[in-house]
Amino acid sequence: MSAGLIALLDDVAGIAKVAASSIDDVVGHAAKASAKSAGVVIDDAAVTPRYVVGFAAERELPIIAKIAKGSLKNKLLFLLPAALLLSLFAPWAVTPLLMLGGAYLCYEGAEKIFEMIVPHKAHAHEEKIKPETTDPEVLEQAKVAGAIRTDFILSAEIMAISLAALPEGSFWMRASALALVAVAITAGVYGAVALIVKADDIGVALAANESENVGGSISRKTGKGIVLAMPWLLKGLAVLGTAAMIWVGGGIILHGLEEFGIGAPAHFVHHLAEEVAHLVPAMGGFLEWLVSAIGSGILGLILGFALIPVVGSIIAPLWKRIFARSS
Repeated sequence: MSAGLIALLDDVAGIAKVAASSIDDVVGHAAKASAKSAGVVIDDAAVTPRYVVGFAAERELPIIAKIAKGSLKNKLLFLLPAALLLSLFAPWAVTPLLMLGGAYLCYEGAEKIFEMIVPHKAHAHEEKIKPETTDPEVLEQAKVAGAIRTDFILSAEIMAISLAALPEGSFWMRASALALVAVAITAGVYGAVALIVKADDIGVALAANESENVGGSISRKTGKGIVLAMPWLLKGLAVLGTAAMIWVGGGIILHGLEEFGIGAPAHFVHHLAEEVAHLVPAMGGFLEWLVSAIGSGILGLILGFALIPVVGSIIAPLWKRIFARSS
């Protein structure tokens, strides 16, 4: 074997080692970035199941698949390049854009609560924004679009937190790590959502086990327990999803105000959370998170309710007029 070929092979081996090291770096950074955004990921998983409630069982997985596809598109085609470009050329724009998204989440959550409290007025508000339809296909498209819009805001928060958690490095290392975060989180969230909404089918299958042995008896009891628990779980997740939109949105607004020098609200919530946590040290971490979430939720709820008449009377008519002119 010639010396030139041996040298070439040595170079290839060296490049392979560098590439392997780079891949390890990307995976490591992506894992750390994903951990930083875990709270928003959990909120995302809690929000999504409510979008398939009320649809036929055979449409549940296709709807989740459509939302997951839209979520991945949000992250990879729009948010990832936007996050990298903004961080390079206009870092000052990240906070205002996140705050706009946070305000939208507050509005969406408050609208759901408004619908529960005063359904007639909420129905009239909905008619202003999007006329009611009884066509199942149109309704499904509207639900999927609404879910993808909400996912866009939550995904923007996930990508922003993940980007902030990444160390300084090459553009491509950061882009690769963010892409890995996007794919892993989307697969994890929507895989969990699919499992949640199809758990009742799993329960029915287990309950149908006709085996007379101990395993068959345990299977039937487990299946019946799952079937009985699922309606309550889905209702609980719907409530948690609405609450999550409000507290995540309120939290984004609090942090945004702090970035712009209006730190009093965030400092008050943080101080109160620490004081409550010190009262019960054994549960300090949980209590601090709970008080912070409640404080963010109160701000989010106030902002969300304030936005309902603004959206119904100003933004929605203006939006319709713009689209009417363009069509």
